[in-house]
Amino acid sequence: MKNIYLIGFMGTGKSTVGRMLAEDLGANFVDTDKMVEGKTGKTISDIFEESSEEEFRRLETDVLREITDKDNLVVSTGGGIVVTRGNLELMKETGIVITLIADVQTIMDRVMADGSNRPLLEVDEPFEEIKKLLFDRASFYINAHHIVETSDISAREAANQILDLVKEA
Repeated sequence: MKNIYLIGFMGTGKSTVGRMLAEDLGANFVDTDKMVEGKTGKTISDIFEESSEEEFRRLETDVLREITDKDNLVVSTGGGIVVTRGNLELMKETGIVITLIADVQTIMDRVMADGSNRPLLEVDEPFEEIKKLLFDRASFYINAHHIVETSDISAREAANQILDLVKEA
């Protein structure tokens, strides 16, 4: 099976849906953020704080290159992986790319509820920052093979939609 890459903003369900999808397909699930943390022994927040976003993006791209040499993977990517030149193209060449999208309020609610540390949202106006980042990344997200809107559906429903899309491909 070709890899399935889930891209999209934080809080759209990439990890949760990805795990379900991998189980459904008998594939292996990988999360690029977790791989970066595993390789560096640091959290993403620590990498941002101690180095820079640019350093994190470099590490993220290195991990992506390792993944694209394999197959039978469902890959949950970091929300900004697409902004690094060549990453979206690499994913499209080696698998099926699916963007998970959600509205700003849904993203805000999910991110605040999950309690995880989101370095890009450590600002005075996180809601406005989400809108800005979504706008900045929209041209990448719309260039996936498929787009699944997750605002008003469960993770199970999103995984089922993706299964249908993959079967058609």
